[in-house]
Amino acid sequence: MNDKIDNLRKRARQLENEIDLKLVSFSKLGTNYSSHRDDVNSSDTSPLLSASNSEHMFDTMAMEIEQLLAKLTEVNDKMSEYTNSISMSSPSSALLHTLQRHRDILQDYSQEFQKTKANITACREREELLGSVRRDIDAYKSSSGLNRRSEIYLKENEHIRNADRIADETIDVALATKENLREQRNTMKKISTGMNNLANRFPLLNSLIQRINIRKRRDTLIIGGVVAVCIILLLLYAFR
Repeated sequence: MNDKIDNLRKRARQLENEIDLKLVSFSKLGTNYSSHRDDVNSSDTSPLLSASNSEHMFDTMAMEIEQLLAKLTEVNDKMSEYTNSISMSSPSSALLHTLQRHRDILQDYSQEFQKTKANITACREREELLGSVRRDIDAYKSSSGLNRRSEIYLKENEHIRNADRIADETIDVALATKENLREQRNTMKKISTGMNNLANRFPLLNSLIQRINIRKRRDTLIIGGVVAVCIILLLLYAFR
């Protein structure tokens, strides 16, 4: 069992040394990116990460460090399993301290790698954005006056098509309104014709309705005369 833990510790130290060397080179690569970016910003002549070998170097180193970190994590897990397996025997504090130290080293390396990788990635994304802006500016500057006039003509043509479409829609609405009014006029004409036919078909009914109206007006006059006479009599009585 001691040989096993010694082999795991030896393998962990070996991986830690390899990761440390890789991280130093990776950090220098990030520093070179930053300095290259400053030079480009001051001169404004070439893209930041235009060299394909730099791109390849970054991807390769990042992949190698990730593989080493994965291997170191596996070794630490095996040491942790070994420690748990002998928990009934009360493992020494030195063994626990060694395991914790390897875990802390792995955590520090992982954080350093992620920080450096994030910085380099941010530089690459910044340069890609700046390169895209430069290309757009160059394309705009190199475009001829004919192309600009063509764009203006296309926009004007689009405006004319939109105006024609709106006019067509307005005409359609006007035609629909006209048709609706025509239908309403035909309906009213049919109703009027029906009423006239009904009156002509029943003349006695029409005469009866006229008599009833005459009688209503007569009753109204009689009631009004009675009321007027009563008011006059009341006034005469009041001033006597």
